[in-house]
Amino acid sequence: MRTEKAEADWSRVQLHIVTGKGGTGKSTVAAALALSLASQGRNVLLCEVEGRQGIAQMFDVEPLPYEERKIATGLPTPGQATPGSVFALHIDAESALLEYLAMYYKLGRAGRALDKFGVIDFATTIAPGVRDVLLTGKVYEAAKEGRKKGTSSKQGAHYDAIVLDAPPTGRITQFLGVNSELAGLAKVGPIKGQADTVMTLFRSPRTRVHLVTVLEEMPVQETADGIAELRAAELPVGAVIVNLVRPQDLTPEQLSAIREDTVDRERIAADLLQAGIGADDELIESLLTEARDHAERRALEDSQRRVVEQLDAPSFELPRLAGGVDLGGLYELAGALREQGLR
Repeated sequence: MRTEKAEADWSRVQLHIVTGKGGTGKSTVAAALALSLASQGRNVLLCEVEGRQGIAQMFDVEPLPYEERKIATGLPTPGQATPGSVFALHIDAESALLEYLAMYYKLGRAGRALDKFGVIDFATTIAPGVRDVLLTGKVYEAAKEGRKKGTSSKQGAHYDAIVLDAPPTGRITQFLGVNSELAGLAKVGPIKGQADTVMTLFRSPRTRVHLVTVLEEMPVQETADGIAELRAAELPVGAVIVNLVRPQDLTPEQLSAIREDTVDRERIAADLLQAGIGADDELIESLLTEARDHAERRALEDSQRRVVEQLDAPSFELPRLAGGVDLGGLYELAGALREQGLR
């Protein structure tokens, strides 16, 4: 379902950051968004920073090294000769720091020696803000024009769009606000300079932060709180993507009849018999119990949908896939995003 507020121009956005409460399917949505963007003929880099190798699992490929690799091709689009490709990158702070030292300070072997003795892991553990600067700094580096050849991209590849599967909503403002994280650690120097540079991208029109939710009270409230925090930090909010939406095959009148227990049981029995199914009272009551549960769930979802519509952000809906999410399911979700205009 597409709301009236979904009329937004996403063509100028290069960096799409996807966050959401745990369990809402943010990683799935990030992958589907990357495929949707690729269907427009763009070459897309899909990044993850949480160390779970979720991209490899979703696309059914080998665990990703610290190297940009092609993992999929976008959906063919009528009138478009060639869809773009989706590349993936698993970013970890240690590899990002080693690449940074090698590219800008020529510390190839020396950097690896630091890693061997645990210095890098110690530094990023004792100063978590530094870890976030390294992770976000790599995303910034991937978005640059005229990239240097590095460890993750041996050719200095340029991407038309980048999708970042980011940390959950509760930590997203802290993760993206690398300047405030470093306030007590570094007032000057290269790390502080990199944080300043990263923030210019994150706060620019080239970036949007999309929030994934489901139609339940706690995730929707966390989404509302996340939007408020992002805007307070001057970070650009993109869309609210409602995931795992149940089929809406029953009309409001039918749902009302189910909740009020005014359903014609004889009609149900006749329909079952016509389908060749024995229609005893126990089966009919069992079906009505399931129907009542569904009707109550739909009422809850409709109430939360109204809350989402008041969040002053474009919103999109993705269906709950009956067979779960595999590569085919990702393409289906990508098609839904494309049709609704998030591309």
